[in-house]
Amino acid sequence: MELQLQGSGSVTVSDDNFGQAFKEALVHQVVTACLASTRSGNAQQKTRSMVSGGGIKPWRQKGTGRARAGTIRSPLWRGGGQTFASSPRDYAQKINRKMYRAAMRSIVSELLRQDRLLITESFGVSEPKTRELAGKLKELGLSNVLIVTDAADDNLYLAARNLPHVAVSDAAGADPVSLIGFEKVLITTGALKQLEERLA
Repeated sequence: MELQLQGSGSVTVSDDNFGQAFKEALVHQVVTACLASTRSGNAQQKTRSMVSGGGIKPWRQKGTGRARAGTIRSPLWRGGGQTFASSPRDYAQKINRKMYRAAMRSIVSELLRQDRLLITESFGVSEPKTRELAGKLKELGLSNVLIVTDAADDNLYLAARNLPHVAVSDAAGADPVSLIGFEKVLITTGALKQLEERLA
């Protein structure tokens, strides 16, 4: 499959990686798993057994005219424990490598069909200046874009930090969530080759 570069030229990619049908259910499962793995899962509350104090019965069982009570740490009392207390947990979901690669192929193929995947020979800035990057993106007509390069580029990363809806990633860091989260994906030919190797 021949893909046109921005400006002039073309690059050859495999039909097996960039000619797949869009599998919505699979992509949804993989994206959900990726998002779930980023959750910290460290919320914790105390049950009635964890709250300090309350070892003695507040008043006798009968004869006071008040409702019976066994501890001041009951969930019904102010300062008491939580009825259904949160506890630390791991939200990670298991995704097979084969499923992950199939979802990535499906995503890049759909991006290509929708003309959302733009390929360029190289892309960068001479110094970490937001103005320079904004000017380059304006020339290309891009405002909501993920820039994928073959190697980490500190200048490009620093220049993109203050631009809303613009992110920079290397080929190894491109994942399903980032690829579908932007209107356009601008990828260099070097990063494209690395992505193909990951999907093989």
